[in-house]
Amino acid sequence: MSKRVFSLAAIWEVFWAACKLGMTSFGGPIAHIGYFRDEYVVRRQWLNERAFADLVTLCQFLPGPASSQLGMAIGVKRAGISGAIAAWLGFTMPSAMLMVAFAYGADIVSLHDAGWLQGLKLAAVAIVAQAVWSMSRTLAPDRLRGTLALGAASMALLVPGMWGQLLPLLLCAAVGIFLLKPQVESVQPLNVDQTSQPVGRVVGVVMLLLFFLLLFFIPFISRWTGSSLLSFIDGFFRAGSLVFGGGHVVLPMLEAAFLGSGANQLTNDQFMSGYGAVQAVPGPLFTFAAYIGAALGQGPMRIVNAAIALVAIFLPAFLLVIGALPFWEALKQNRTAQSALKGVNAGIVGILLAALYDPIFVDTVNTSIQFVLVIVLFMFIQLWKRPPWQAVLLAAFAGLLFL
Repeated sequence: MSKRVFSLAAIWEVFWAACKLGMTSFGGPIAHIGYFRDEYVVRRQWLNERAFADLVTLCQFLPGPASSQLGMAIGVKRAGISGAIAAWLGFTMPSAMLMVAFAYGADIVSLHDAGWLQGLKLAAVAIVAQAVWSMSRTLAPDRLRGTLALGAASMALLVPGMWGQLLPLLLCAAVGIFLLKPQVESVQPLNVDQTSQPVGRVVGVVMLLLFFLLLFFIPFISRWTGSSLLSFIDGFFRAGSLVFGGGHVVLPMLEAAFLGSGANQLTNDQFMSGYGAVQAVPGPLFTFAAYIGAALGQGPMRIVNAAIALVAIFLPAFLLVIGALPFWEALKQNRTAQSALKGVNAGIVGILLAALYDPIFVDTVNTSIQFVLVIVLFMFIQLWKRPPWQAVLLAAFAGLLFL
């Protein structure tokens, strides 16, 4: 592999390009990919259409926030590992700062019985419902995968805790291996110069080993030591490690880890208002973690908590992208892995459907007028194709007038 040296100018260029995207990219991970293509392929011409499509496929294959991973992968290609960090910082910081500001503002403005707050919560119901609807049409379009999705939803509702999310996904992966055939077109060769990869296989192996060590040992050490900090980190790291399908899918994981009445727990009002607010800001939905961290902190620790939460939830994506890039050509030829992923994707639809019912719908929609507003918001997004941030603003305004 040829040695490549990246300048500070290249790293800054990656950061600034990502920062502009982080300030303007509304609409969720699918919309983000369109923004990325326009910026990196059309305008800056950092890579061609085929190379861009291959990186999109890789990021869809890995768990975690697909659009953020795509930005990291492009950053690696442009400026090495430092470029990946710069791409993450640029794309994440604008929305993260807005979410921390919202956490502070929620303390200043009374949340009790606030109509605008209830509007935000109802917007979250409509947005998640639209996400389930759209994802089901692509990830569970046939009888078998539809059955997997509904079975996963049932198991998630009946089995409490983390196993209610992990067990159905494992079962869906097993069914996928035996019954779902991979797509032929997904095994086309990668159209980039393999000799110029900025990350070697040794670095890739180290990153993947670090990912699995952290995933399995953080919860073990947390329980063994009783450390509240490690428990806090584990909740975010696990959420960032075990979700496929973009930002909305992280909701059940974060709800299981941080919604409740104990230490390191948010009330339902806090949780759902933050989730509603994150729909109105640009950038990745995973910056919801910054809001949770800030809302759980006290004094100066609020900023520290937000930073720890952000690093913890995005670190798995970083480790997986850096680790997988050197092996992507062989990985995408693995037909067994592709079949398992098809099953997991169907299961993800079910997990999100279960979260839509409990806690989102059960704890949020209490009257007929609230349900009508959810229907109107769903129609606004799904039929009229308006972006989610507009639905959030509409819901907040309607909440002030009617709730």
